[in-house]
Amino acid sequence: MKPSAIDLFSGCGGLSLGLKRAGFRVIGAVDIDPLAVETYGANHRRVVVWSVDIRKLPAAKMMRRLKLRPGQLDLLAGCPPCQGFSTMTTHNGRILRDDPRNELVLEFIRFVRALRPKAVMLENVPGLARDSRIEHLVSLLSSIGYKCNFDVLDAADYGVPQRRRRFILLAGRGGAIPFARQAFKRTSVRDAFRNLNKSRRNDPLHKVVERRSARIRKMIRRIPRDGGSRMDLGPRSQLKCHRKCDGFKDVYGRMAWNETAPTITGGCCNPSKGRFLHPILHRAITLREAALLQTFPPSYSFSLRRGKFAAAQLIGNALPPEFIRRHAKSILRFVRRSPRK
Repeated sequence: MKPSAIDLFSGCGGLSLGLKRAGFRVIGAVDIDPLAVETYGANHRRVVVWSVDIRKLPAAKMMRRLKLRPGQLDLLAGCPPCQGFSTMTTHNGRILRDDPRNELVLEFIRFVRALRPKAVMLENVPGLARDSRIEHLVSLLSSIGYKCNFDVLDAADYGVPQRRRRFILLAGRGGAIPFARQAFKRTSVRDAFRNLNKSRRNDPLHKVVERRSARIRKMIRRIPRDGGSRMDLGPRSQLKCHRKCDGFKDVYGRMAWNETAPTITGGCCNPSKGRFLHPILHRAITLREAALLQTFPPSYSFSLRRGKFAAAQLIGNALPPEFIRRHAKSILRFVRRSPRK
């Protein structure tokens, strides 16, 4: 039987997909967002999902439902909400925020203590690496027999066609777990979009519906193809608000075919949020294209019940499955060497 895993703070299922692709059997998941749970359930039908605030879910209840005893679970993995650690919400780290969501990182310890998994995987934004809570988390894990390995890595070095720096912690019960080896070469936007074939024309996530003023449409058409930027147009052709702003130079920029994409965020279908214009077409990338850059397969469904921008948020907040798959392979080797208890 495949090694078992539980996904805490599962979102729309990127982590679970990566774990499955690595060879794990995901048996349980938890998330508070109904739209994320709806999307997760549509793609991971055999997983038991709790749609609840994790602080209100007793570990014992989960263990009874999944028929687990302490020490039986192979991997406990997850990505606690990261907004409180994000440099975008702390003005590039200059302001410390006492965001209550930050404390959710420590919910891991409650579940680790109860489940005693053979391995733990925690992923988050780079800001967590500088937070005192991670020191506390590592200290607690060490005190109950786990050896921790953590760092900030770029997903682009692990087969993901976007630059995405993430904090990742791997902890093994009784032994250290190494990170995956880096990919021989980076994956480009062109590589990712090759998975988008003509049969996807009826895909609701690939239908382009954009409402932009004539001036914006004209500006987009003038931006040089394959990596061009609004900065190439000169001050007179830029919007007044852009002329006054010296930052956010990627806004209304095009992706480049043979390079990795920028970080896919919840604003990925809006060129006013970053370098999210198609390399050659005069539009923003579609939701399906954004999902491909996150390494979701073309068949992965995302709920549009709350509209395009809510779905974009699900995609932008997801963990890239390929990044997870590669590191989960390393965890899998550790778990298979660990004695059964």
